[in-house]
Amino acid sequence: MSGDWRVDRVHEIRSLITQAEPDVVEEIKWRKPSNPDGVPTFSLDGLICTLELYKDKLKMTFAKGASLNDPDHLFNASLDAKVRRCIDLYEGDALDVDAFTALIHEAVRVNRG
Repeated sequence: MSGDWRVDRVHEIRSLITQAEPDVVEEIKWRKPSNPDGVPTFSLDGLICTLELYKDKLKMTFAKGASLNDPDHLFNASLDAKVRRCIDLYEGDALDVDAFTALIHEAVRVNRG
């Protein structure tokens, strides 16, 4: 899938997460025949987020998103969910790096409770 914009974005987001929180642990979970590559998950004192590739988007699901301060309104999906919140990125969408980094720090802060 080289050259696939979604894969390139996963690499970008992976880098942003590890730059924001160098102690984060990345694991691949939930491998299945329909998704043999599995789902990248990022944890530090609890699950921070997952990255899932869909046909037309990349979905970042924050496990405790409903508890996170998101002053820059990065969350744009699953806004009515009781616990999680998501960021859906489509081809060509910009991601505010500073706001995303702050959101990662906030997720770790909430995990550490």
